[in-house]
Amino acid sequence: MSTFSIVRVAKVIIIAVAASVATAIHASDTLTVTFTGDVLLDRGVRSTIERHHGDANCLFSPSVDSVFARSQFVVANLECPVTEIKSPALKNFVFRGDPEWLQVLREHGITHLNLANNHSIDQGRKGLLDTRDNIVKAGMVPIGAGCNMDEAVEPVLISASPRNVYVVASLRLALENFAYLPDQPCVSQESFEQMEQRVRQLREQDPECCIVVCLHWGAEHVLRPAIQQMSQAHRLIDAGADCLICHHTHTMQSVEHYKGAPIYYSIGNFIFDQKREINSRACMVQLTITSTTVEAETIPVVIKDCVPVVGN
Repeated sequence: MSTFSIVRVAKVIIIAVAASVATAIHASDTLTVTFTGDVLLDRGVRSTIERHHGDANCLFSPSVDSVFARSQFVVANLECPVTEIKSPALKNFVFRGDPEWLQVLREHGITHLNLANNHSIDQGRKGLLDTRDNIVKAGMVPIGAGCNMDEAVEPVLISASPRNVYVVASLRLALENFAYLPDQPCVSQESFEQMEQRVRQLREQDPECCIVVCLHWGAEHVLRPAIQQMSQAHRLIDAGADCLICHHTHTMQSVEHYKGAPIYYSIGNFIFDQKREINSRACMVQLTITSTTVEAETIPVVIKDCVPVVGN
């Protein structure tokens, strides 16, 4: 085995051991789930991987690994299809990541990948389904995409202990050059009223559950949400959501507490190549969930050469 391979294996073992220890010290009645912003595996990020001889481990800093290690689950927004299928959409920004990089995400602790965003169909509907299959093959769970809209909008149960914890994901933007075809492979994109009713029904059916809503929405490169977003966020909390953790703007926006529930209007980028300060400051959100409470911790990150590092 080469020195490069030995180092990589050793690093993976260390991360796995750290994760096991973190899980062991958690009380059985407490669950820790970490949410990140946009993960891009193309453009400048692809160049960074290539500069490291194709080793995608370069995208993870020790400080981020440490946060992931004390989390039972990590949910990230995958901002590109990850597929060998090349069927680029007619739009300004078209992305595609290489499937082998998904295994690296899993090795570092990511367990769920959200596909309910405006880049998941960059390589067509077949590319979307292939991405979903590749995520499963890598040992992770896809969220917010399916063979049709009914599948795509289905809430995903990420844990049943200490109570049922669901993620409801939705894209609130129009897709460029893709028609709304609910009977075809697609991402979660039902109307706001339907999503609101879905959250309400889930709360009625499972009154003790925890519901986390993840929306891909808002205007890019701004620091404050629109008034309509604030109104819709409040309606979702009123319908039964415990918190909102959202993205798309490539910035970290304001955080609000409404009726005691945290609303992260946008947590910004995560693994991304934009260099402006407004785009390189973001956060992770770590939820500590018990049978009766949900506490949110904001963990600031700074992105340096596509790599997120914990800190201000």
